[in-house]
Formats: sequence, structure tokens, C-alpha cells
Amino acid sequence: MPLVSPREILLPAFVGGRLIGAFNTGNLEMTMGILRAAEELRTPVLLQIAEKRLPHSPLALMAPLMVSAARQAKIDVAVQLDHGESDSVIDAALGYGFTGIMFDGSALPPEENSRRTSLVKQRGAAWVEGEIGVLSGSEGGPEAEALHSDPAQAQRFAERSGCDALAVSIGNAHGRYKGKPKLNFGILEEIRRRVRVPLVLHGGSGIPPEDLARAVQLGICKVNIATASFEALHRGAEPPATDYFALSEAMVQSVYESTVRHLEMFLAAAPHSN
Repeated sequence: MPLVSPREILLPAFVGGRLIGAFNTGNLEMTMGILRAAEELRTPVLLQIAEKRLPHSPLALMAPLMVSAARQAKIDVAVQLDHGESDSVIDAALGYGFTGIMFDGSALPPEENSRRTSLVKQRGAAWVEGEIGVLSGSEGGPEAEALHSDPAQAQRFAERSGCDALAVSIGNAHGRYKGKPKLNFGILEEIRRRVRVPLVLHGGSGIPPEDLARAVQLGICKVNIATASFEALHRGAEPPATDYFALSEAMVQSVYESTVRHLEMFLAAAPHSN
């Protein structure tokens, strides 16, 4: 299957009431495990890498790997920069063939966030995901204090930024949850009423199936998974294998198993979708 735009995956999911998994990667084994699972379950996915991961997983090495893996996959795969912030990294990702950019201007004043997000389109991105509100937890940087998305502000942002998808903050968090997540579905319902573009839930690791089922009914069509995959990679490396090849396959297998669990939850969350 060809490398595709997130548009080709997410718009049909949004219209049909389905959930798509967007899985962050940081090395070869994670990439192989994610795509092995997606191919087995015959479901399209987004393969992502966050800008703040690049000191450990350089874009010059990861981007060709991710794009090549997507082009060779047996299912549709979009490759997206996650939490992109700097123009130089966004330009580099587009130059390597990434088909989507998630620009994170959530810490900026609302008008500046809208302006900067709109400029990503001018830099050549055909699909741009924006974010309104701030998630708690950490995405490779300092701990953040949660700021739920304001529905009226989300509407203005979507209209002024021209974003193709919108990531919202409703109690979801980056990293490992401390107890069961408490998602504010009232906020999500109001955002869905005001905003016409597909909605995205970051911090998907640890969100229970019943919450996913309700989220998809309220416009969420993309769920990001990062923490669970990195933790699976770590588990695959313990205890250490006796040789590199066994170690590599153990890590691939562990990420594959984690990805299968999440994809099965996403598929089950919308059992009556077309």
C-alpha cells in the first residue's frame, strides 16, 4: 500500500464513527512492532515521532526509516510529526516525506497559536493537526499543568487556523495515569457541537475501553499512543537476551503485542461503524 496522507485515513473514520490509532515510535523495533500489528489486524494507522524525542532518535535517521516502512506496509500508513514546534524541524519532516504535521502551540496565547498553526500550511503541509488546551504530564519536557480546552476558544481556533484536525484537552494526559482518567465528556460534547473538523485525543495510553467508546461517539477519531509503546519496548528488553538478534525480536514482539491490544480496543469502541 502507498504512503498516504492522514486525510485519507482520518476523514473516512470521522464520518464513519471509527477510531484510528496513532502510534509514536523511536527506533527500528518499535516501528516494526507497530506495523506488524496493524498489518495483522488490517487497520490503517498513523506512525508518529515527537519533536522532543529527536535528541535520542535523530530525525535524519528516523524519518527515512518511518517513510520507507510506511511505503512497504500492506495497509495504509500516514507518517506524522507529533508535537512539532520549530520551523526547522517541520521543514525537515516535510522534506523527508512526512504526510502530516501536528503543530503544538498550546502553550502560546490563543491568537498566536492560531497564527502559527495556519503558517504550517504555508510551509507545505497538506494536513495540519492543531491543539487547544494543555494536557497534564510530560511529552519529553517539563511537567505541565492541565488546562482543559474551552469550547468557544476551540471554535475560534479551528476557524482561524484552518487546521485539519484538532487535539483537545478534556482530562487526558501524557505519560502514565495516576488512577483512572477522569475525562470531561461535557466539554468534548460542546466542542463537537461547535467544531467541524476531526477531533484527536492525545495521551491514549491507559484510557479504558468504555471511555474510548463514548469519545468516538463525540467526534474523536484519532487516539495517540506513546507511553504504552515505550514501556512495551522496555519490557521486551528484560531480561536481556543472549544475543542482539534475540533482543531485537523480543522488543519487536513486545511492542507488537501492546499495539494489538490498543488496536483491538479501538476497533471494539465503534462496533457499529460502517
